[in-house]
Amino acid sequence: MAYTSEYPPFFVTVDGVVLTIRNDALCALVVTRGGEPFRGRLALPGGFVDIDEDLGVAAVRELSEETGISVQGLHVEQLASYGAPDRDPRHRTISIAYLAVLPDLPEPVGGDDASDAHWHRVTWLLARKDRLAFDHRQILRDGVERAHAKLEYTALGTSFCERAFTIAELRRVYEVMWGVELDPGNFHRKVTGVAGFVEPTGRKASRGTGRPAELYRRGPTASLNPPLTRATLG
Repeated sequence: MAYTSEYPPFFVTVDGVVLTIRNDALCALVVTRGGEPFRGRLALPGGFVDIDEDLGVAAVRELSEETGISVQGLHVEQLASYGAPDRDPRHRTISIAYLAVLPDLPEPVGGDDASDAHWHRVTWLLARKDRLAFDHRQILRDGVERAHAKLEYTALGTSFCERAFTIAELRRVYEVMWGVELDPGNFHRKVTGVAGFVEPTGRKASRGTGRPAELYRRGPTASLNPPLTRATLG
């Protein structure tokens, strides 16, 4: 017997917020839409979930198909769900957004229903309401805010440094991600005061012409206690 329902059908999609640091700026991965609606507009990579597919699997697949970038085996986390009735002009659509904040990601190549793929500065993407299709501006804003928070309570910032780094180099990661300038002395005291966050290597940096700075490496802790909040580091 065929199943019938009084409820109208709706669709489930996934969208990906992929952030990295490129050219000393926080950048997000976006695609140029190849079809309607919003043909030619920028959007976050994503698409429809297959009937036999888990949500996280769909997010990784869509990202690979539309941009050529694989995050298989890397840290990708669920960000939030979005279900405003008018968010998709075609039909009722619920989207589950995923977040990845990763270093050393390659140049994207547009594929599937994306005519092109690009890295764009987050500040440029968020500066105007019409730069991203659907409700992707709000999704990107939420993803950036989650990334900002993750810098406060995890060791995420060290993943954007070399294996051995100076505190000034780590500070620059925080400044780029947060979009603020931080006091060097205060930052040094706070970072080195968190147990297990960074450890001295016993070596000095030979970079530049100034006084050699001490080199550090990431410590064993993944969660920072106390957290390095923007308020305390400013």
